[in-house]
Amino acid sequence: MASSGAAANIAVLLGLGIAGIFLAARRLRRPARPDHGAFIARLELLPPPQPPPPQARHPLTDLCFAIADALHVSGYITSFGSPEWERTHDAASQTSPVVSALVNGGAICVGKTVIDEMAYSIHGDNKHFDTPTNPAAPDRVPGGCSSGSAVAVAAGIVDFALGIDSIGGVRIPGAYCGVLAFRPSHAIVSNSGVIPVAPSLDTVGWFARDPSVLRRVGHLLLRLPYADVRQPRHFYIVDDCFELSKIPARKLTQVVTKSVEKLFGTNLLLVNTFFLPGQVTRMNLENYLASKVPSLKNYSNGQENADSKRSSLLALCNAMRLLHKCEFKDQHMEWINSVKAAVDARIVSNLSNDADSVIDSCQDTRNEVRLALNALLKDDGILVIPTALGCPPKLNARELSSESYNSQTLCLSSIASMSGCCQVSIPLGTHDKCPISVSFIARHGGDRFLLDTTQTMYATIQEQAEILAKSNVSSKQAMNEEAAETAKEKGNAAFKEKQWQKAVNFYTEAIKLNGKVATYYSNRAAAFLELASYRQAEADCSSAIDLDPKIVKAYLRRGTAREMLGYYKEAVEDFNHALVLEPMNKTAAVAINRLKKLFP
Repeated sequence: MASSGAAANIAVLLGLGIAGIFLAARRLRRPARPDHGAFIARLELLPPPQPPPPQARHPLTDLCFAIADALHVSGYITSFGSPEWERTHDAASQTSPVVSALVNGGAICVGKTVIDEMAYSIHGDNKHFDTPTNPAAPDRVPGGCSSGSAVAVAAGIVDFALGIDSIGGVRIPGAYCGVLAFRPSHAIVSNSGVIPVAPSLDTVGWFARDPSVLRRVGHLLLRLPYADVRQPRHFYIVDDCFELSKIPARKLTQVVTKSVEKLFGTNLLLVNTFFLPGQVTRMNLENYLASKVPSLKNYSNGQENADSKRSSLLALCNAMRLLHKCEFKDQHMEWINSVKAAVDARIVSNLSNDADSVIDSCQDTRNEVRLALNALLKDDGILVIPTALGCPPKLNARELSSESYNSQTLCLSSIASMSGCCQVSIPLGTHDKCPISVSFIARHGGDRFLLDTTQTMYATIQEQAEILAKSNVSSKQAMNEEAAETAKEKGNAAFKEKQWQKAVNFYTEAIKLNGKVATYYSNRAAAFLELASYRQAEADCSSAIDLDPKIVKAYLRRGTAREMLGYYKEAVEDFNHALVLEPMNKTAAVAINRLKKLFP
């Protein structure tokens, strides 16, 4: 009897174990849902009839879209990611003007999408409505707060979708789901008819797979009249932001630099007295912000000594988080206190500390950061940063609750959130089978310029990303190329400090590692010129020209070297060649006039 009872107990335990295994497997597989769990409610808002000919059709004709469930639609209760909010609020009496503008522009609204509870998180998880399934990486989070909208676009259910972005709520899910995501300049698109999160940071943004759709939606919402497309003149690759990325920086930045080269030319060299400014500049945003935004020292939390390399970005992130928290509390704490048990405990605990007295100081920081970035970018500059730290975290991963991980992610999104600048996240293919992306930021009010630049560059960026993905470059060669770029940057820094011989040594190291880059020879020639080593400079310029016959700066430098060596005829030929390549090059024109006067 005892043995039979024991056998029965073992059978029960085995059965429970097997059942547990099956349950776990079911959770891991995340069974497919028809709409990937993106929608909270399906609806249909139809556009007005088309105007009679010869008037043009509505600009968004034949497009359909979805909206995050923080935007009001007349007759529907806006859930704000919370069943309790839905239970305690009435149906909207008016539709958000942004939604109405899109419908009146010819698009069909087909539903409301899942957001993080009260739009507070950046991960895309929601315990009430379940986490939408990321179509690009089903075992990973979709990103939030506008998770459902990003998923609906990535899955091809809609052509575009609206989301809300305070601290990354559109940009992060766009990056995680592998679609285009646009955060407009703050206060450029109306927030009327949208539940506020943190008004100083809130924007209505949008997602699309096609850059032309992204641009068409933007032109309608921004009410932009026709104007000629303005080309970007300066790309600032922010090295310290790419140092935060878990993806090899070269994999992201090379796609951008190659795309710029192909579309706009090869002016990618160090700026000095011998040639004109280039189109791509590598910069340290930490140092720039530290010098231009004095109020950031109020938010360092003592971290400048612990991590001085990133103290400015961390301070900016801290200021953004404080502002986000204070304004969120101001908007919603009364309601939260009335239903506290029904709100995610993580939200409640996060709001339990920090005084509201810092809000004025945060506003000062916002103004300073906007002025600093507008001064840097002007009307034709683009700041290039990674959108997120890397691949989206796995579902229930430790990173989701890691303060360090969240803080570093928000360091990247704080740049546009706190400055109010516009930002677009552009997919760059995959890494470890997960979507990766890069972001372009333009000055506040530069939305048209950023949308146009995105459309101009998108196809080339995708082409270069594919070329890089398919390249059969050996790992050793790739490492050498990356090391060569590092050596070149050290040479550039030494040159700026007027340490000429040190610069020569670094450029020589870069050439040994990768001797097929004209820039390395041309930059070393600049250093040789400063050392009065004119024959070495001439030889380096000739090597650069052999590699790239259109490298204007090498002709200018070789002309300078030959002039100093007394080869005046050859010098004039070099300066003339530079003028052929760049007819407006003042350095070449001045040199030719000087030589003609000396040797008519």
